[in-house]
Amino acid sequence: MLIVRFLSAGGDRPLVGVRDDGTGTVTELPVPAVGELLGLPLAALRELCTGATGVVHEAGAVRLLPPVDRRTEVWAAGVTYQRSREARITESERAADVYDLVYDAPRPELFFKSAAWRVTGDGESVAIRPDSDIDVPEPELGLVVNAGAEVVGYTVVNDVSSRSIEGVNPLYLPQAKIYLGGCAVGPGIRPAWEVPDAGNLPIELEIHRTGTLVWSGATSTSLLRRSFGELVEHLFRADVFPDGAVLSTGTALVPDLPFTLAAGDRVAITVGEVGTLTSTVVSGKDEVAKLLESR
Repeated sequence: MLIVRFLSAGGDRPLVGVRDDGTGTVTELPVPAVGELLGLPLAALRELCTGATGVVHEAGAVRLLPPVDRRTEVWAAGVTYQRSREARITESERAADVYDLVYDAPRPELFFKSAAWRVTGDGESVAIRPDSDIDVPEPELGLVVNAGAEVVGYTVVNDVSSRSIEGVNPLYLPQAKIYLGGCAVGPGIRPAWEVPDAGNLPIELEIHRTGTLVWSGATSTSLLRRSFGELVEHLFRADVFPDGAVLSTGTALVPDLPFTLAAGDRVAITVGEVGTLTSTVVSGKDEVAKLLESR
């Protein structure tokens, strides 16, 4: 089962449903938004999804949208894998030691990534900044957390990053991470009750350029230094999320310098038992802005 947000054939209003890959169908849920689902306790959300009896659509006839809406926010954790720690130190020009410190510190690095309305979805675009020389995708497992701080599901996140901007100064992190086209989430939400061991999931990244594979890598969530519970506890320690949140857990797949994304690249991120998120790379915000306006 995959909880999805979608447009039906000929429809102009986003719907929420559950996709059954066995039957190739999507069954509507009686809620207007994913954010409303994430306001429910886990037990109530599970009962609603497993007992879905709404209108049924052929999965191939619907257009998937990012599985976030309303006041749901996307947050991210940094320096949670050894490889990420090494990459941050390598790219940093003046403050490499801060990444060493945060990797071992009791408090994790957490940062705001995107409001729901800025997020792009499976088969859509991500952007690289025109004022950045080196940009990379960051393939990550996203924890889907309800208003009560329960992990209710998992999704795939592409935490696109400007390595050249952040490398100049860690204080430039918001500009390197938070911009239009810098965050993709999808294709949907795999319920937590269908993933018995999210702490041991394979993650794969492929980057294709003009039809040729130019970079690939694989890792596992088993290499994550911090527990999911620890990350969620810190996120909710001094904040509230009435429509839930997606907490991206960090990356262990970072291409060596000077590799950079280019306009036209196709990025595919697969997280075992969760799904595959694909994106086409564009340069600048204009094409992403047009995409969001067309929904």
